[in-house]
Amino acid sequence: MSKHALILGCALAALAGCASKMENPTDYYTYRDQPLVKQVEEGMSETQVRNIAGPPSSSVRRKVNAGLCNNYILNQEGHQQAYHVSFDGSGRVQDKGFMSCEQREQVEREKAQKKTEHGGY
Repeated sequence: MSKHALILGCALAALAGCASKMENPTDYYTYRDQPLVKQVEEGMSETQVRNIAGPPSSSVRRKVNAGLCNNYILNQEGHQQAYHVSFDGSGRVQDKGFMSCEQREQVEREKAQKKTEHGGY
């Protein structure tokens, strides 16, 4: 293994350990320059997101938290990756990441269940 690959691997592992989201750092590295990933920020309106990314592949009403979630498919050199942008009840970006809305909803359900099981902690 080359020295550069080893350094990159260690850096990505360190980032993964610090991340609060369950995402593959390779996805971020691969798609980081896509406008949806690079320009969309928490607090933006759905209109602002659509101006950057265009229409989503699909939209899903969120069940765990009020709001809407838009699914996108990122394309890079023949590879496709799911990406979601979740909006809160007021229509502002609350979360985004390299998973579908359905996967995000599952993560939120599991967090809510754990919180309930542990008495709110």
